Amino acid sequence: MNPTLPLPAALLGAAGLLPFLGLAALVGFGVPQAGPALAAYGATILAFLGAVHWGLALAGPSRANVARLGLGVVPSLVGFAALLLPVRQGLAVLAVAILATAAVETLAARRGLVPRDYLKLRWLLSAGAACCLGIGAWVARG
Repeated sequence: MNPTLPLPAALLGAAGLLPFLGLAALVGFGVPQAGPALAAYGATILAFLGAVHWGLALAGPSRANVARLGLGVVPSLVGFAALLLPVRQGLAVLAVAILATAAVETLAARRGLVPRDYLKLRWLLSAGAACCLGIGAWVARG
């Protein structure tokens, strides 16, 4: 990973992919509750990604702005809405939303709103999560 990013962040971030991998595999094996569980975990992670921006906004008064706070709230709202959809559609929405959040963060990094060291790890983890969610959407029944 990026040598300027703390090793525990990289290791714990990678560990966060384990439920995505395991649940996507279980969806593929036809385990009935694996799809909803994968969607729930995806929505939880999407909300967490938004919460990063609340933390950054609250870290200093100059960083607190409507755009950053919006980026903190929108992912959790999208995640909640995805849970209300049929599983296949919800998983697809979550996959796209995780990648879209990373894309918006990449634009925010150009304005100094997101640490650049965070982005490399963020994209690796987001790609892994989105792949698992996409596979889950593809193989889910119903």
